[in-house]
Amino acid sequence: MENPAEMTTMPMPRRRLGNSGATVSALGLGCMAMTETYSASAADDVESIRTIHRALELGIDFIDTADVYGLGRNEELLARALADRRDRAFLATKIGNVKSPDGKYLGVDGSATYVKAACEASLRRLNVASVDLLYLHRADAKTPIEETVGAMGELVAAGKVRYLGLSEVGPETLRRAYAVHPIAALQSEFSLWTRDVETDDVLATARELGVAFVAYCPLGRGFLTGRFRSPEDLPANDSRRGMPRFSAGNFAANLRLTDAIAALAKRKGCSAPQLALAWLLRHDHVVPIPGTKSVVHLEENAGSAGIRLDDRDLAEIDAVLPPGAAAGERKAPWGMQLIGR
Repeated sequence: MENPAEMTTMPMPRRRLGNSGATVSALGLGCMAMTETYSASAADDVESIRTIHRALELGIDFIDTADVYGLGRNEELLARALADRRDRAFLATKIGNVKSPDGKYLGVDGSATYVKAACEASLRRLNVASVDLLYLHRADAKTPIEETVGAMGELVAAGKVRYLGLSEVGPETLRRAYAVHPIAALQSEFSLWTRDVETDDVLATARELGVAFVAYCPLGRGFLTGRFRSPEDLPANDSRRGMPRFSAGNFAANLRLTDAIAALAKRKGCSAPQLALAWLLRHDHVVPIPGTKSVVHLEENAGSAGIRLDDRDLAEIDAVLPPGAAAGERKAPWGMQLIGR
């Protein structure tokens, strides 16, 4: 196969964003870690902006943020990064999750009034007249999805949003939403160690409806990179310490799975992150959005677009990490309560 070190020079493939008519890079860039990291380490805006600019140079134009990342600072960072190149980016943001000014999570608000106000606030922070894709970050149990998507549709009609998306909803909610307004993308967690969307009909329903599936945390919140060898490798204030899969009781079992994937990647001549992303890219309607604030990691991720997996590769991967193989839930209990299935 090709030398992975040279793959970043290859043209980045493009994919249709569902039935919307738009196309985006096959690999996107998640920007959360640029202002809201798992640990409370200082953000490096210079390196983050360099990473965004390098992504555009590599043909990665699908840029993902949310209003709650860094309490709005993430959107403001993107405003600076894209000030002179807005036309080169397909910009997606999310609304619906609510936090207090000190960062305390307050819940979900999908009311029509909140949706419209939140969109206006995002547009101001991003310093744009419109965004390409607006997601509902989580479905609001207090508000019918029809009301929420109806309000989002009014934003499309007003020219403030081009396309609509949802995040972490189940098949029934997706169908109800789509009946109100076309949904271009569904964003949910999907990776080698989070494969529930394959077994609970979410992935299949998205394909059936012509909705692109945007995979967040495609590298297992960093676990699949192999950088962490024990829970102690995580900073004391790292939020992943509170996630079941990173706990002492599950860490060793999950590390064995990660090491097995790394061994397969070595035989394939690529890195474990590249193999994990290539595994997702085999689905023609899936767009992974690995998050990074580093040019080095961005370029490594971009190399995944040049990796081809054959039937033998896929069988070996399935033997190591079949659905449900990872030990522990992917989120803490309160986070799992917000997942719509």
